[in-house]
Amino acid sequence: MQYKSQAVAKPYFIAAIGLFIGQILFGLIMGLQYVVGDFLFPEIPFNVARMVHTNLLIVWLLFGFMGASYYLVPEETETELFSPKLAIAMFWVFLVAGALTILGYLLVPYAALAKMTGNDILNTMGREFLEQPLPTKLGIVVVALAFLFNITMTLLKGRKTAISLVLVLGLAGLAGFFLFSFYNPANLVKDKFYWWWVVHLWVEGVWELILGSILAFVLIKVTGVDREVIEKWLYVIITMTLVTGIIGTGHHYYWIGTPEYWKWWGSIFSALEPIPFFMMTVFAFNMVNRRRREHPNKAATLWALGTGVMAFLGAGLWGFLHTLAPVNYYTHGTQITAAHGHLSFYGAYVAVVLTMISYAMPILRGRAANSEKSQVMEMWAFWLMSISMFFITLFLTGAGILQVWLQRVSATPMSFMAVQDQISLFYWAREGTGMVFLIGLIVYVCSFFVKGEAKATT
Repeated sequence: MQYKSQAVAKPYFIAAIGLFIGQILFGLIMGLQYVVGDFLFPEIPFNVARMVHTNLLIVWLLFGFMGASYYLVPEETETELFSPKLAIAMFWVFLVAGALTILGYLLVPYAALAKMTGNDILNTMGREFLEQPLPTKLGIVVVALAFLFNITMTLLKGRKTAISLVLVLGLAGLAGFFLFSFYNPANLVKDKFYWWWVVHLWVEGVWELILGSILAFVLIKVTGVDREVIEKWLYVIITMTLVTGIIGTGHHYYWIGTPEYWKWWGSIFSALEPIPFFMMTVFAFNMVNRRRREHPNKAATLWALGTGVMAFLGAGLWGFLHTLAPVNYYTHGTQITAAHGHLSFYGAYVAVVLTMISYAMPILRGRAANSEKSQVMEMWAFWLMSISMFFITLFLTGAGILQVWLQRVSATPMSFMAVQDQISLFYWAREGTGMVFLIGLIVYVCSFFVKGEAKATT
């Protein structure tokens, strides 16, 4: 660890993994409720389990992004973090606010929670992924602004690199677009139009800048390839990301009452969105093949390569499968959407956060890399999680194709619930592979506690 202030990343990483485990547990609960409808009812209804599952995903990834930023920015700027105390204070604010919000979901009926937290003063609740009560949303804004202030002040007093500048641009976009979560117009078309400014422009816009900068940082460290080469790749990738991602928001505007031209704009530009993810895959493998040194942390290198491949498959290939308007007309809102969502989130953002944790946590604990035994265990975790997520995606895709046929294409279409009974086998298979994913995650956590001879930092 080159700079003492990098140590503030450690609690962020630990919290991220803890919340990740919680997310997967609620995903398994929800998956079982698909086929056993009264499982844990009325204690944890399906809508609550889903809300907790998706909110934990967002929160733990934000913890991961913050931890990654606090680790890499001091190295990139070659200076200590502006205020480690502010970083730790915001960590506790964010963690407590997140925990109280989840407890609120689980213990209080949602309508009562809305009334208790001032939703009648400023109506912001009730929308998918943005279900957080008003105090939580305000807390997220405070944490995000304090975080941005800390990172920006560090950047201003130190060296400026492409990686740190792209990262800060992505983080600023993350904070800025979240402000649209406070705008909840009564008109449903406007509501959905601006709702996507948070959801889409996060995951298919500014988050990709964060992804690219973290991946570039790790690849510089583990390969020894010249910074100039990696930064040129980074500039090209983020340019394609922004060009395709911003206009590609239109693929969410097909059926919500917006002008018809969005069918063309959305189809064309979202069809180009796989390009930056393919470039990212080529970038990762190219840098590893050109490496000038064999870094002792082989597990982190595997995660970096896996990020490129899985992101291309999930966000690129599976996104392309149903992004064209004539296809989306039939597939919209089916399990094909769920398949794309699972693999893209895992491949792009889960994997890159785990890449950073895999690289940084050994250094934060005083070693260049974990022991050989630990790394073998971690690589097993990578394959267990990645393969099981791929099969989850395949099973959901199968369910979605059958759902489209039985419910929307057949000459004698069936009702929604009748179709759900017909595709329940896919849900059982998804639940089984979800258990394998949880095992892989447990193996990943356990790998950090495996003792053995570890290479000391130089």
